[in-house]
Amino acid sequence: MDSKPDDVGAHLEHGLPGSPAPFTYQKGSKEERALLRKIDFRLLPTLWLMYVFNYLDRSNIGNAKAAGMAKELHLTSTDYSLALSIFFVGYLLNEVPSNMLLVRSRPSIFLPALMLGWGACSVGAKGINSLGGLIAFRFFLGIIEAGFFPGVMLLLSCWYRPEELSKRIALFYSASLVSGAVGGLLAGVITQYMDGVANVPSWKWLFVIEGCITVGIAVFAFFILPDYPSTTRWLTEDERNLAVARLARAEDQSEVKLTPKQAFVASVKDPKTWWFLMGYVLIAGSGTISYFFPTLMGSLGYTGRNVQYMTIPIYLVALVISLSMGYNADRTNSKPLHFVVACGWGAVAFIVCATVKKPEVRYAFICFGGAGIWSAVPLLLSNMVTQFEGREKRAISIALVNGFGNLASIYGSYIWPANTAPLYHIGFGTTTGLITLAGLCMVGIMYKFPKVPTEDDTSDESEVRDEKS
Repeated sequence: MDSKPDDVGAHLEHGLPGSPAPFTYQKGSKEERALLRKIDFRLLPTLWLMYVFNYLDRSNIGNAKAAGMAKELHLTSTDYSLALSIFFVGYLLNEVPSNMLLVRSRPSIFLPALMLGWGACSVGAKGINSLGGLIAFRFFLGIIEAGFFPGVMLLLSCWYRPEELSKRIALFYSASLVSGAVGGLLAGVITQYMDGVANVPSWKWLFVIEGCITVGIAVFAFFILPDYPSTTRWLTEDERNLAVARLARAEDQSEVKLTPKQAFVASVKDPKTWWFLMGYVLIAGSGTISYFFPTLMGSLGYTGRNVQYMTIPIYLVALVISLSMGYNADRTNSKPLHFVVACGWGAVAFIVCATVKKPEVRYAFICFGGAGIWSAVPLLLSNMVTQFEGREKRAISIALVNGFGNLASIYGSYIWPANTAPLYHIGFGTTTGLITLAGLCMVGIMYKFPKVPTEDDTSDESEVRDEKS
């Protein structure tokens, strides 16, 4: 954690006290590469681990359902869908306000505080004994978790230049895939060994144990996460000068600083916001299949703890393919095209799932379909982050796209009704349509907004003068 607060943009507008008057920034220098390695090592692993449990604590309801929650609380298919979808109502309500608050606070305190809050909320799920309690828990969990993901996107943009963000976002997002695998493993172990311990059913232990781990990670992150380059203790003075200089070069210092209201209006008026929002709504809607993976495993004939364990390979396949796609998209500078390809093969995979009855074939194509979804999401996000100019407007746009995009999970929670088992034609058919439309939406973005900033758009060297404060 850093020693004093700092506005999101202050480190770009002023030099460091006592720093030399002229500072020459040479892009791609040995010093810059060493600095990037140091930033990556201190920043990315902590954020990645936090996101593993951010995603786990919202999605473990699927594992809890398979572990006996639905039976104990007498949940119908509609009740379960309501519990899923109410999370995203709270999520939407607090998304933009949370990012506005982060802009004027310290990430090293703000982000761990959010994590502490949702971890404590998860532990409190032990007291759920009715549908009403479950709905209240999910609603407040959504409110607390809302600020984390867009907050991380904003923090990363304060540490990395635009052309450095794509790989980092893809790596960060891979935590959601690892979370799925870890969640299945934890759920299997807890279901097997903790059911009935202290007269508490295994599905409640699932929330309690994972919530306690979350709280522990939040405390750890409080001491590790930095705020901004100019106030970070683990950088030397020369490293801070370099970090400030390279970011100052990437920012347009002549741009007018916007108030929250001005940034909101500018974001809403920008058609790119709505194109990316529509694309994210569609791809996020198809991603709601993950909440039903344990249910789908049951429909394929798996029982007991194997229902939990068989979800693990789905996420591992998606992890390998997603990271490969992200790397190749950066190498070829063609993220939109890779997004369209991922949507295309995802659509084909889900068509097979909807038409073939053999369990082994359906399981294999569920894996490939999931890989299509989770390859597409980080490709869309990394493309979106580079499209909005200005910190304030970018913060609002990220929050709007992520918040409204996740509303897809509300209707997505209702497309897998229990009475359509075991083939789930409605679920697979709707998912096919959503991912297909997402690909077509990206084709529209490629046509209307073909210009994507790259590092070739700027010169290789600049001189930044830091003034003594």
